[in-house]
Amino acid sequence: MIEQIYTYFTIETLYMWINLGVIPFWLILIFFPQSYLCRFFVTSIFPFVLLSGTYVFILYKSFLIGYDFDGNFNLYLGLNELSRLFEDSMYLMVFWTHFIAINLFVGGWIVKDAQKFSINKVLLAIPLITTYLIGPFGIFIYWIIRIFYAKRVNLYE
Repeated sequence: MIEQIYTYFTIETLYMWINLGVIPFWLILIFFPQSYLCRFFVTSIFPFVLLSGTYVFILYKSFLIGYDFDGNFNLYLGLNELSRLFEDSMYLMVFWTHFIAINLFVGGWIVKDAQKFSINKVLLAIPLITTYLIGPFGIFIYWIIRIFYAKRVNLYE
């Protein structure tokens, strides 16, 4: 059975499941940010346990095929080395899983922080969708909205 699971989850299949699997979490964040469902499933550790399991599985598959983990540190040597790393599908999947997990974490943080200031959930949808698609730009949009609701600028909170 484990062998069947291992052979089913190719890199392409994992990519598809990660992209499809994160959508329900984002939909809950956008449409039901104050629900128990959101608090229990999205802003808890639950999605990150799933994504961490995926991350470990990708690392395990990489280890089995003899991936050069030491070569990952070459990304700091220049843009050419970084682009060379992105040619490898295993490295690309590790990066993509990392990106998806961090964006989801930030989306959860935005929802929790917005509840402190009673920000309208319709208005909150804009930075959440932008965070899902672009990441840092969504945080910036949220920060601008937050300034108006908090009636102050706070750079370190």
